[in-house]
Amino acid sequence: MNGDSEANKAAGGYREGRRTRTCGLVLRLLAMALTLAAAVVLGVDKQTKTVPVQVGSGLPPLHVPVTAKWHYLSAFVYFVVANAVASGYAALSLLLLFANKAGKSRALASAVAIADIIMVALLFSGSGAATAIGVIGHDGNSHVQWGKVCNVFDKFCDRVAISIVLSLVGSLAFVIMGGLAVLG
Repeated sequence: MNGDSEANKAAGGYREGRRTRTCGLVLRLLAMALTLAAAVVLGVDKQTKTVPVQVGSGLPPLHVPVTAKWHYLSAFVYFVVANAVASGYAALSLLLLFANKAGKSRALASAVAIADIIMVALLFSGSGAATAIGVIGHDGNSHVQWGKVCNVFDKFCDRVAISIVLSLVGSLAFVIMGGLAVLG
């Protein structure tokens, strides 16, 4: 009887381990795609609008073309780089985990789990920085006389928001992978 329970435990453990590994690989692929999409969406984000500028009280306003680009703000640069790094890491870790069939190397699995948590921290910090700038762009800040810009650059701000959501969902995939590593 003891041999039966050990055999069932081994078979169940193998099946559960295989399911966990498959789920982890799918999550890793999803995290790679989402963080890559977040980096690309913001990395190509640019909008030009013609804005009236009042030069003097008695003069008519000058209409000047103004462009909003992601690399004008260091928080957006950090966000794009963080997502690109996380996406590249996810691709590299996918290759390493495929090379480590059946999870034989515990050292590799531990290193990947630690790196996954580092990616979570990197992505959350990048998302936080981009969100802070996005909120200022959307609402402005009356205390320092910063006006709203999203009422002018609406498409730019929409793409920033989409990029942040993609990154946060990618971050969540990394969090779940960390949970699977702890539980698996």
